[in-house]
Formats: sequence, structure tokens, C-alpha cells
Amino acid sequence: MAQETVRLADYAAALRFEDLPAEVVECAKAGIADTVAAAICGSVLPWSRIVAGYAERTGPGGKSRIFGGPAVQPPAAALANGALAHAFELDSLTRPGAGVHPGAALLPAALAVAQQEGAGGRALIAAFVAGCEAMVRIGRATGHTNEARGFHAPGTTGPFGAAVAAGHIIGLAMPAMAHALGIAGSLAGGLLEFARAGDGGMVKRLHLGRACEGGVLAASLARDGFAGPSTVLEGEFGFLRVFCTEWDVAELTRGLGEEFATLTLCLKRYPCHINAHAPVRAVWDLRREHGFEPAAVTAITVRASERAVARHNIPEPPDLMLAQYSMPFCTALALYRDPHNPESFDEAALRDPAILALSRRVRLEPTSAGHGSWGSTVAIELADGRRLHRQIEDATLAPSDLPDKFERLTRGVLGPGWEPLFARLQRLEQEDRLDWLG
Repeated sequence: MAQETVRLADYAAALRFEDLPAEVVECAKAGIADTVAAAICGSVLPWSRIVAGYAERTGPGGKSRIFGGPAVQPPAAALANGALAHAFELDSLTRPGAGVHPGAALLPAALAVAQQEGAGGRALIAAFVAGCEAMVRIGRATGHTNEARGFHAPGTTGPFGAAVAAGHIIGLAMPAMAHALGIAGSLAGGLLEFARAGDGGMVKRLHLGRACEGGVLAASLARDGFAGPSTVLEGEFGFLRVFCTEWDVAELTRGLGEEFATLTLCLKRYPCHINAHAPVRAVWDLRREHGFEPAAVTAITVRASERAVARHNIPEPPDLMLAQYSMPFCTALALYRDPHNPESFDEAALRDPAILALSRRVRLEPTSAGHGSWGSTVAIELADGRRLHRQIEDATLAPSDLPDKFERLTRGVLGPGWEPLFARLQRLEQEDRLDWLG
């Protein structure tokens, strides 16, 4: 039997738009539209402008568009747009979590190459799905233990997905697609030190940009005959054994060709870490139902998974990125501001004495029972003696709410132009070219 890397690459290379069930196409289109919105929203942020400026200076002369900027060479566009899409904790995930961000890792790489090559919407959708099928399985095989070694998981899995997506657009067959994966393995990286150091959180925004840039590089080199190891995932010194403390090689191909991992893609409701979504939703709902003022809250207890408590108990975050990572801070903010609005998460909130005081009164308790990995139970104690409870298992965005999110993230940049753009993305498979996107 062929090795796992080869089987994964062979499947991805052979996948065609015509092979995709309608529900997979719709899921991919939702992921693409969501990522476009996140990138447009991210395009105006200061750290995004730094990366985009670098891409503009170093990558002129191409046909690949930076969101909110000019056309550049594909690797430069992939770098910039990956950073933009991941700029403010708004991009998609999978449920159950697999240490991947499908939208920010796949779309910028595939779109950059598609615009350079003159490909259309059907090719983009097929490439997105091919990348997702490969990357999600790679993420599952890690068991999320690459983060136990100090790696930011999406920065390590992202180059593989981006390489497949970009390679699919340019028509990589075997063994070139396997070589693209082999090359991508040497481009994987991204450290979690930003979550511990107390400074430098901006670098986290770069990880998906580098993943997309690396994927375009890997696919382009493979097309020209450059080779990478065909056992890059499962080998003795391959990705799983080097980057992870535990792994399951069988996950690399489990259900391949039978179950579409793309259908596990889910969209974020709030611009914060997914582990904060459940408590944010809980306190937001409870305040609207019971009408109390934030100043009346004497204590909040959040019971969540051991992993969530261990990594996201940051009551006084030193910078905005860590504020978005902090379950206490995000929970407190949701009682004073609208957590759906990215503008609520700003430097003023980070310095707001009322939000910070309440954040310090949020107690996290680990529990191994009664919750999925993202669920929480919240108890709010009020000065009048009332104690309010809410359990939330899934606070991700319903597909029916995507138009509202798209408008919320893009209206400030596009004005009324958000609506025709969203409509065009809804019929993406009918588009012959993609030079209008960016």
C-alpha cells in the first residue's frame, strides 16, 4: 500500500469540482466568503498594513491582488492576504478542532495563484476543498500535540494545506503534488511564545501569511521539478514525529474519499479565541434576558475544558492580541460592549478600568465532564443576591448569520459595495475569472 503522504497527495491531485456534493460546494463557498470578509476587515489594521507594505515593495509586477491594495506576485499576495485574513481572530476553524484555520490557510494561497493563472470560481472551490481535505486530516493526526511542543498549530499545518490548494490550481499531478507536500514540511513553523512572553503578540497574525506564502512556494517549485520527501508526514524525521508529542498516522487517510472533512468547517461569531466564544455568548444572552448592569456583577465563574483554562486564563492581558486570547477579558468585555463588533476590541477596551476590574473577577475552573472542547458553563453573581446560570456548547456562527457578519466586517471599508460583493461570492462557481476579488 502507498505511504500516507502519497495517498493524501494522490487524492488531492485527482479531486475535481464535479466530484463535490452540493453541500460541500456550499460549505466551501461559505468558508471563502467568510475569509474574504475577515481579510477586508483586517486590511485596515496597523500590523496588516506593515505586512501588506512589505508585500507591495518586494512583489511588484504580478496579477495577484492584495485586499485593499495593488496586484503583486503570487507569493507576496499570499503572504499579505494570509496575514490579513488572520489579523483579528475572525477566520474559520473546524469542529472538532484540528489545529487548522481553513479559510486563512487555503484561500489566500489558492486565490493568489488563481488570479495569476486566470482560473475561475470552480477551480478555486475545488482547490479550497482539496486543501481542506488534506490539511484537516494532517491536523487530526497531530492530536493538537504540536502545541504541547510550543508550536502554534495553524502555522505548522497551514503550509501543507496551502501547498495542496495552490498546487491544485496549477494542475499538479503525481508525483509533483507529493513533492509539494514534501517541500511544505520544511516550511512549517510558528511559535507560541507570543502567548507567554507578554509582548510581541503581533507575530501571531503573521503565521497564516507565512503558511500561505510557503504553500505557493512549495507548489511552484514542485511544478518546476523540485522534489521533497514523499514520507514528509509519517517518516522517522517527518512532520508528525518531529512536531508532535503524540500522533496517529492513521488519521492522515481515515475516511479519505468517503467522508468530506470540509463539512467540519465552522465560522466564528466573535473576534476572539474560539474558547472564549461560549462564555461570551452566555453573558451576552444573560444580560439581555435579565437586564442587569455590568457594575452589579460581583463575580463570574466559567467552567471549561482543562486545556481552555490552562491556556486562556489571562485576566490582565498586556496587549490586544492576548486580550482576544483571554477568556476572562473577553467575558468581561461582552458585558460592557458588543462582542460581535470588531471595533469593540480596541486599545481603549484594553485600558478600560471597568472592563479590567470585572476581568479580574472572572474565575476559570477546569472540568473534564459535561462539555465539548469549546463549551462552557457560566455562573454570574449579582449584588442583589441573584445567581444566573447558562451552559453553551456551541457558539459558532450559524450559516444563516453569514450575511450579517459579512456586512459587519466589510461595510466600514466597502460601504454599500459589500452587498454586490457578497452576492457575487454566492455564485462563485459561475465566475470565469477572479480578478475582481481583492
